[in-house]
Amino acid sequence: MGTFNLTIQIANLNGEHFEDVEVMVDTGAITTVVPRHILEGLGIQPTKRETFEYASGEQVQLDIAEARAQVDGRETITWVIFGEEGASPLLGAYTLEGVFLGVDPDNQRLIPVTGSLK
Repeated sequence: MGTFNLTIQIANLNGEHFEDVEVMVDTGAITTVVPRHILEGLGIQPTKRETFEYASGEQVQLDIAEARAQVDGRETITWVIFGEEGASPLLGAYTLEGVFLGVDPDNQRLIPVTGSLK
């Protein structure tokens, strides 16, 4: 597992205004985490709560919603977790798959990937 930081852009579903968010790319994270104040500032409200598990094994219920994300100039609609105070913003695999990018942890960069129909 490798980690590095980069800046992505997040907007509401209409894509009216994008906000920069510095995130940690973590190959173990599934869902993207964005600070609650950023999402609410964009007019994004939670649409449901789901159960997530921390590396420690602790399970928590967190608010999520759909948002528009831009990663390295590629755009997708994705699920985002409303990060609570002190939570690290993360770029998750679900969002990366939506923009057809993979992780090159050795060179700490994102690389284009081909979709698989296998």
